Amino acid sequence: MRHDKPDIEADIKAAEDRGESIGLMEPMTIAEGSKHTGPLLDLAMELTAASAGLKRSLPAEIVTALSDLVRSMNCYYSNLIEGHDTHPVDIERALKNDYSADPQKRNLQLEARAHIEVQRWIDHGGMTGRVTAQETILEIHRRFGELLPDELLIVTNPDTGEKIRMVPGVLRTRDVKVGRHIAISPGAIPRFLSRFDGAYKMLGRSQKLLAVAAAHHRLAWIHPFLDGNGRVIRLMSYAMIRELLDTGGIWSVARGLARSETSYKAHLMACDEPRRGNLDGRGTLSETALADFTRFFLEMCLDQVRFMEEIIEPERLRSRILLWAEEEIRLGNLPAKSTNVLEALLYRGSLPRGDVADVVGAGDRQARRIVSALAEYEVIVSESSRAPLKLAFPAKLASRWMPGLFPEKR
Repeated sequence: MRHDKPDIEADIKAAEDRGESIGLMEPMTIAEGSKHTGPLLDLAMELTAASAGLKRSLPAEIVTALSDLVRSMNCYYSNLIEGHDTHPVDIERALKNDYSADPQKRNLQLEARAHIEVQRWIDHGGMTGRVTAQETILEIHRRFGELLPDELLIVTNPDTGEKIRMVPGVLRTRDVKVGRHIAISPGAIPRFLSRFDGAYKMLGRSQKLLAVAAAHHRLAWIHPFLDGNGRVIRLMSYAMIRELLDTGGIWSVARGLARSETSYKAHLMACDEPRRGNLDGRGTLSETALADFTRFFLEMCLDQVRFMEEIIEPERLRSRILLWAEEEIRLGNLPAKSTNVLEALLYRGSLPRGDVADVVGAGDRQARRIVSALAEYEVIVSESSRAPLKLAFPAKLASRWMPGLFPEKR
């Protein structure tokens, strides 16, 4: 299945339910007795341990600060898969209502902001316990679509040139073809979404972790919306992983999928293929292809955990941040002793304002000057003028603080 922009290749005719059997998208999971299950469970256990270890290595306040940056990173890579390149620096500007004068770039900033708002809703528990429910999938699409500019709600049929307006949160009412895959009739979508939810919501934790990739493909196979399916699917997968592994939002598979986009899309297309004989499961679709995609997906997750573990390893992260601060002090852009505040935040997670003078070994006036300068760089934040200080990770400094997180802005 190809998920290029636009993802609608043909608008066949008006909506109808042709009575397709829900068995067309079986198997929904890899059978417990399958030869694939054991190795995949081992991989899932390795991912679970690595993800838990990464989160445990950091103070809670640092996890929260990192999750804000990773949210922009996730948005950047998910949009990149759709052919939309909006750098995290420009995403941060959009979150501050600082938009490009170029209408096309502005629209992409608005699109990125919409993605960020939906992920923030997910991170704050908006989907907990109901990730695969039809109403949740509709709500992801609605929340995303309602924040898009009108220009991005128009889908053009590449064969006829007809322009169709997508309605946020509403299932498609037309037939579509995506690559070689002719999606089910629009009237059948609710039946298939009901089976989709039933197949995944009652699984145990380890089985559900194995099923994330299957759910990812099967929702793409259903193709419930006229447009925006790819982002909805990746946001759903993000929510499933976040809930299952309690990731804290400090890593995301989207970066791995975008960096291996050709393999990602090839796996999705392979999962569309029919069963390859009697040794390939008992469903209509290939269990072997589904197992291969599951392995690829879990390996992408594990790769991203290890990548984040490397770039935010506490001592390495501390060294990069303090080196940056020392350079800024030498250039006269930050006051002396600014490194003391940053170092305290890295170890403690937060710092009461009243403690700053002691940390820097100076009077209140100098302490306020240091806090003001660091806040100007957006590397410290607080909820109010009296609230404790916390470390922040602005996208504009990511190339120095966490090199490789995303490409440097040109």
